[in-house]
Amino acid sequence: MADDVLASQEAAQAEPKTPGGDFAVVRELNQRFGSDALVFQPTKDGVPTLWVKREQVLDVLRFLKQLPKPYSMLYDLSAVDERLRKHRYGLPASDYTVFYHLLSIERNSDVRIKVALSADDLSLPTAIPVFANANWYEREVLDMFGVDFKGHPQPFRLLMPRTWQGHPLRKDFPARATEFDPFQLTALRQDQEQEALLFRPEEWGMKKGNEESDFMFLNLGPNHPSAHGAFRIVLQLDGEEILDCVPDIGYHHRGAEKMAERQSWHSFIPYTDRIDYLGGVMNNLPYLLAVEQLAGIKVPPRAQTIRVMMAEFFRMTSHLLFLGTYIQDFGGMTPIFFMFSDRKRAYDVIEAVTGFRMHPAWFRIGGVAHDLPKGWDRLVREFLDWMPARLKEYEKAAMRNSVLKARAIGVAQYNSAEAIEWGVTGAGLRATGIDYDLRKARPYSGYENFEFEVPLAHNGDAYDRGMVRLEEMRQSLRIIEQCLNNMPSGPYKADHPLAVPPNKANTLQDIETLIHHFTSVSWGPVMPEGEASFMIEATKGINSYYLTSDKNTMSYRTRIRTPSFAHLQQIPSVIRGSMIPDLIAYLASIDFVMADVDR
Repeated sequence: MADDVLASQEAAQAEPKTPGGDFAVVRELNQRFGSDALVFQPTKDGVPTLWVKREQVLDVLRFLKQLPKPYSMLYDLSAVDERLRKHRYGLPASDYTVFYHLLSIERNSDVRIKVALSADDLSLPTAIPVFANANWYEREVLDMFGVDFKGHPQPFRLLMPRTWQGHPLRKDFPARATEFDPFQLTALRQDQEQEALLFRPEEWGMKKGNEESDFMFLNLGPNHPSAHGAFRIVLQLDGEEILDCVPDIGYHHRGAEKMAERQSWHSFIPYTDRIDYLGGVMNNLPYLLAVEQLAGIKVPPRAQTIRVMMAEFFRMTSHLLFLGTYIQDFGGMTPIFFMFSDRKRAYDVIEAVTGFRMHPAWFRIGGVAHDLPKGWDRLVREFLDWMPARLKEYEKAAMRNSVLKARAIGVAQYNSAEAIEWGVTGAGLRATGIDYDLRKARPYSGYENFEFEVPLAHNGDAYDRGMVRLEEMRQSLRIIEQCLNNMPSGPYKADHPLAVPPNKANTLQDIETLIHHFTSVSWGPVMPEGEASFMIEATKGINSYYLTSDKNTMSYRTRIRTPSFAHLQQIPSVIRGSMIPDLIAYLASIDFVMADVDR
């Protein structure tokens, strides 16, 4: 057994790895726990992946977090229903698998720990004592798969209503509305649903008052303008002071991960646009990079550069909306109108290139949908000539405004260790002084060929998070200009059988080509079996897709890890002891959208 494990590890290490794969951690785990206790799994993404026994999982997680160069961030935690999976060569027997994805900034690498569970014993010890942010992830796994985490302080659903029956991401749960009985809202059911929505402080360890006074419990949302979407947060107040709070999510849940199980690899691309609905084609990118890992597709340089340019355009449009609403939440009304106007200029370029504005779904497996249109360079140049002076004006008129600075500096402050503990990425992490941007740390899609800076701040407060994003827009302009000046020639899509069907003319020559063309167009490509994940530096932070292929025309399991989910879970730890206006400033500075949280 031990010889087989070591042989598989050595074979995997001999293969070329993508950024994020540091196999020193495998040796460290072998030395501590023994190779007999671990089962190594090769994956297409090069992330060290090891199966451990249930009774050892907390010890393994603690060990990884306490290493000299620790895996200090629980980046993701989710599960897979393995019962219908056919291609599981050499993996431990498992009805359900729970996986923990850890990230080390010091090593710039990841490790994935898996635990096999049988259907008649779906329980694990909670990981909250090791990683505080395991709370929501475990509740999501309980909600979607029915896994019980022993010792969890709030062992109830996160995304679905409390009254919901069944676990949606199990394979035997229906995927279409037509497979359910018609919905009927009787008076009794309405009363039950209303009862389930009641907030009970004791469930959250809250007291209703002290010896001197009763506390007030205030609902902010789910339809409050400062909640930035269908988001509810229940505040425990002593006067204006926030003693504690409970974020309540799930109002926007649409089951995107379930949809991926019934859409072909191609037809799921438009769904990714709607996750962070302000990110546009940038949402296509991590999904397609993971698919391309599975297929072994190498994207041509021109397609890579087009992808980078359009992704940075969407970073601009997203950040412009953020900055406008951020200033508005501090009381500045005028800038948002100017920013919407400038955002429209960016969308004019996006529409000219892709044919659509907010949700182009324009990236494709192996490249992009079509080549750049005639005149694209003139439109991009006009935008580049316009925006720098506008950003300078926004900084001078709004961000340097004394009222905004008084409301934001020192508000909702957290340090680097706290950010890592709660899984914060993107501008929220870099505002604490940590220089970690995947475009630099793990370049993808040709980002290694571009010159740009990673904006940093050091106070980790609401003001710094705004300033970092303002400077990120300037760096996006630098990247877009380099794309304009150095756009490679060549194809805009890979010539690969899993990316494009055979030439139509060749289908008239032999039956095999005709069959291939027919199946590619009607059913979509069949991806090789295996697992792959890919992270990118998206508009809100690090976004990734973890795909499991069972050698089929659609994904067996698609895990979507979004940054906003982690950022909202952090709210109570930051805002306790602050005032209500500070919470509004904090929400404004996070930069989240609820579709990115709920999926």
